[in-house]
Amino acid sequence: MDITSTVVLVTGASSGIGAATARAASRAGAKVVLLARREDRIRQLAEELGEALPVRCDVTDSAQIATAVRAAKDRFGRIDVLVNNAGQGAGSTIDKINPDDFRAILNLNLVAPLLMMQAVLPFMREQGAGSIVNVSSGIAFSALPGSGAYGSSKAALAKLSGVARTELASAGIVVSTMYPFITATEFLKSLQTGHEMASKLEASHGPQPHKPERVAEAILNLIRTGAEQADLVPERFGGTLKD
Repeated sequence: MDITSTVVLVTGASSGIGAATARAASRAGAKVVLLARREDRIRQLAEELGEALPVRCDVTDSAQIATAVRAAKDRFGRIDVLVNNAGQGAGSTIDKINPDDFRAILNLNLVAPLLMMQAVLPFMREQGAGSIVNVSSGIAFSALPGSGAYGSSKAALAKLSGVARTELASAGIVVSTMYPFITATEFLKSLQTGHEMASKLEASHGPQPHKPERVAEAILNLIRTGAEQADLVPERFGGTLKD
């Protein structure tokens, strides 16, 4: 898909990979819809980008999603791309995972992307085309101690994404999965649980974190090519990135 003049909706757009993706899409000529809970941040980003619409949205709330998607359609007339980026981590060993925390992580990292896809699909079907990129995680490639809750949510998102790709191909809608590796974002600060464990885990991996801009470019490349997936995971951790 040629990104120029498309309407790109990005969740979790207030910082990190989401903000970087919005900037990259804007530079490529897209109109950008910024979804996040931190309204002040997305308003500031929208002013920076110019042709952008900030909409405060908690993606775990179906009513807020419907309002946000309708606002995007009303403003720009179409929705061409959805980047499901919003998410949160949690670090805890299996015996200490709090069931309520686990449900919350699954709700944000797995159920919310499903709700977002369901919200934009009617418009993409009507257009006969669309692109969806679901942002999983390289942690799904390995079984790292302490990553049970987060890793399982991201692995499940990858499976959901693969099934959606198969189901929606005949409608002209392409679904792709992005697997970032350790990225320099606010991820650790926003962890629901297990801050100390996650920090040690990240430090033990050695490589310098990728810049969110690198992930954003990989996401835009998925939109352009329609490839099934892309990863920034080093080979020694199960990915395709040369060490």
